[in-house]
Order: sequence, then structure tokens, then C-alpha cells
Amino acid sequence: MADTNPPADQGAGDAPAGPSKNELKKRAKQLEKEQKAAEKAAKQKELAAQREAAEVDYATEFYGKQPLNQSQTRTNRPRTQIASLSAANDGEQVLVRARIHTSRAQGNKMVFLNLRQRTDSVQALMLVAPEKVSKQMVKWAAGLADESIVLVEGTVTKAPEPIKSASISDVEIRVSRLYLVAGIEGRLPFTVDDANRPEPEGAENDNAETENAEEIIDTDEDGVQHKRVLLKTRLDNRIIDLRTQTNQAIFKMQAAIGELFREYLHSHGFMEIHSPKLQGAATESGASVFKVSYFKGSAFLAQSPQLAKQMAIAADFERVYEIGPVFRAENSNTHRHLTEFMGLDLEMAIEEHYHEVMEMLDGLFISIFKGLRQKYAKEIEVIRKQFPATEFKWREGPEGTFRMTFKEAVDHLVEDGVPREKLDDIDTENEKRLGRIIKAKYDIDYYIIDKFPMALRPFYTMPDPEDPTLSNSYDFFMRGEEILSGAQRIHDAAFLAEKMREKGVEPESMKDYINAFRMGCPPHGGGGIGLERVLMLFLKLYNIRRASLFPRDPKRLEP
Repeated sequence: MADTNPPADQGAGDAPAGPSKNELKKRAKQLEKEQKAAEKAAKQKELAAQREAAEVDYATEFYGKQPLNQSQTRTNRPRTQIASLSAANDGEQVLVRARIHTSRAQGNKMVFLNLRQRTDSVQALMLVAPEKVSKQMVKWAAGLADESIVLVEGTVTKAPEPIKSASISDVEIRVSRLYLVAGIEGRLPFTVDDANRPEPEGAENDNAETENAEEIIDTDEDGVQHKRVLLKTRLDNRIIDLRTQTNQAIFKMQAAIGELFREYLHSHGFMEIHSPKLQGAATESGASVFKVSYFKGSAFLAQSPQLAKQMAIAADFERVYEIGPVFRAENSNTHRHLTEFMGLDLEMAIEEHYHEVMEMLDGLFISIFKGLRQKYAKEIEVIRKQFPATEFKWREGPEGTFRMTFKEAVDHLVEDGVPREKLDDIDTENEKRLGRIIKAKYDIDYYIIDKFPMALRPFYTMPDPEDPTLSNSYDFFMRGEEILSGAQRIHDAAFLAEKMREKGVEPESMKDYINAFRMGCPPHGGGGIGLERVLMLFLKLYNIRRASLFPRDPKRLEP
């Protein structure tokens, strides 16, 4: 019988032959080569680190974090404001405290810093220089967080070409010293650059407090996408939001309105008063007053200085004004209502006719508008970059401000298609519609409506002498929205008590107010202005919360 077992070297289950000896030698050599290269690279890296560590940092005195300022010393060295810099300062040494708006390192020998003060910014450049600026100094500067506050010393140098990223475009600062005054803890909720981007017209103009607002992505003119910083996010992080160049300009103009208000009234014989904001009774409208605890009883926050102004006239002050907070407990979540705002109020005695007051107020507004246009053109330009708006217009020349009666205003709306039976009062929607009509017909944004129906006015408003259904009262409008309400007041105690009863107010509940007129009071009138609303409408900011430093509305008490 034949042997069926195959030879040992031909078995069917034998494994394939392994690498040859030559292949193994090649692999071993390659591995050895790679190990040597890795060891060499590691050694070079270690040597480089040693060299860097051994390199003397000759600029240690010229940079670093300052100790906590506890007013330890006072050098009285003058500081420079960025806004004052120009090519005329070429070659000058300056000392500037500013925020780092942005920074950009180029290699390990150069870093650009965009320094910001309020609405102004300038580029600063730090370059490695023997015995002056070290690599370590540049590296440290490049690592500083945006929004850090720094103290910069350097030389003003003419820029070879305009610097588009800074408001001061013709110079830069060559940095020789840089110190950190205050750093940033944590992460910013949004960048100041993002908060400064142009807003689409009407963005979020109805509700600032949308809890579940969806993220919105905008595309800029270069095609780059950015997250829009929503108004609620801004208000929740108001400190960062207020740092934008836009907000710096807005609140400079808010201050300017108060200043122009005071200047005009002082020049016309008015005196500033300060009325109490705590009152013992709900005066004008009990439904919209805040009740607060007051020792063992209750008090109410003043809805306006109205009664105090009138009592001051009865006390022979003749012409008075006040700038102070006004509180309204109205659950109005609109683009133009706040529960606390700044009131600009005035009251004056009249000689013959309440139009003396209306004309005084008109002159006041024209003075404010002109002052803003002439003195704050730079701020207006800054704001328009984020909130593009047509220039605010009013009728100038011998004709003066455009005026119409309430009846004429209704006629305008009826002519435009609004049913007359819906116009017993002009609501917000029709106010705006009327504003568009007046703008189209006369190309103006400011006008006055006179002779409102008595039914629409408070109890202290003087009725028209010829038609008791009308009143000697007026409202002023900007861009189709009311910004002042005023009137001649009733100065006769008996007549006032009669009108109070007609409006459901018991005279005995306001006996001190009534008694002021029993002592003899001249004819008088006045008006109240909402500061934030004037600012919002002049600049077309779309939402009154943007014109309030820390706005208060039915949903917001913080920050």
C-alpha cells in the first residue's frame, strides 16, 4: 500500500513563509534611524527651551500686571485721551489708559493692539527692539484678553496709510511700556464688536424680553456670518453692552438733552425744583401707581411731579422745572413703555393764553434739536453706523412748527382711510399712521396737536371756553409718536373740585392740593416729557430700552 502522508515540508496546513533576514535587517535599521531622529528632535527642543529660558528678559520693568491700586502713590503724570490724537502729535510720548478692543500677533516679534476709550480707538504696535521690547514682552502682550484695561506708554507715529480698524486712522502708538490694570475673569457673553454691528431696521422693536428668542445669524457686507446680539442678551449683560461705541454715544446724547433742557429754561427764567417721589395718596390714576410699604402704613411712588409743580406756582415760583424719575405701574410690554423713566417737566404762570406755554415748549424742543444737531454730529454719525436713520427734520423758518387741532388730525386719518367712528381717540397705531401722513405731505418728523377732547384728559385740565367738550391741551410728536403731553391747568379751587368729582376723584382725598388753589393761584400750564422716548425717536433706536441705562419694565428689575 502506498504511503499517503505528505512529506513534512509540503504539509497543506503550513503557515506562509516569514520575512527574510534581509527584510528584518532593513526594518531594524529604519526603526533605529527613526528613534535617533526623535531623540535628536527632542534634544534640539530641550536645547531651544534651555536657550529661551537662559535668554535674559531685558524688558521685565516695562511690562506686567500692576499691583492692586490702593492709591499707594501719585505721580501726577498727565494722561492722553485717544480722541485728542492726530498726525499733529507725531513723535510725542504719550501715556494712555484704555481697553484692549482686539489684538493680533504676527509671529513672536510683533503684536497689534486696538485700544479703545468710549467712542474712540487707536492702533498700537509693539515690536521687539534690543534693550527695550523683548520677545517675552510681546508674547505676554499677545496673551492679554480682549476688554482688559491696560496702561500704555509709547510714541505717536504717523500711519503710512489710513488704519481702517480704528476711529483715529492717521496715527498709531509704538508701544514701549505696557501694564495690565484690570484683567478679565471668565468668558465674555459676546464681543463688543458683535454688539456694535448694524441692526436691521425695526429689529426687536416690539418686545425686549422674549425669553425663548431664537439665535439669529446675520451676514455682513463682506459675506461673513455673525451671531446677532439680541436685545434681551444685551440687557442681561448690560455692562458689556454699554461699552460699545454706539452706547457710549447714545448716553452722551442722553446727558446732552438734559443739559440743553436746563440751559434753555434757565435762559427763560425757570428755576429747578425737586419734588418728593413718595406720596401719601394715589393721585392721578390709582390703577397705574406703585404702592410701597411705609413704616406702619403705605405710600405711593409719584407718577409725575404734576401736583408739586402746580403747588409751586401757587407759591409764586412763577416758572419751574424738574428732571427726575417717574413711576408708572402699567403692564405695558411695548417698544416705548417703561415702568420707571426720567421725566423732564415744567410749569409756568401764564399772562393771557395757554399758547404761551405751548410756544415755550416748542421753543425748548427746537433748541434741543438744534443743539444735538450742531454739537453732537460726531456721536450721531457713530450711532447711525449701527442704527441707520434719516435725519430728524422739523419745519424751520417764519412758518414755525407745524400745528393742527385734534379734529384736523382726525380729518387727515379719515382722508387716509381710517373710519371716523374709530377715532374718538388716536391710538398708537393711528399715531404712527398720522406720522407717516405728515412726513409724506410735509417732510417733517416733529409737530403739535392742539385741542384734545376733554374726555381724554386728566381732571386738572382746563376746558375750552367755547366748547366744553374740548380742552386747552396739546401733545407733541416725534416720528409719529407722542413725546409730550401738556395743558393749561385749572387754578380755581371750586371749579377743580367739580371736575375731580366728574372724573371720580374725591376732592377730600387731595385736600392739600385743593387748598393750594384756595390760597390764590395764577393761571398756569405746563407739560411732561419722557427723556428716553425723545432720545429713542430722535435717533430712531426702535426700542426705548436702548435709550435707558438700566431699563425697568414689567419683566425687568435687574441689572
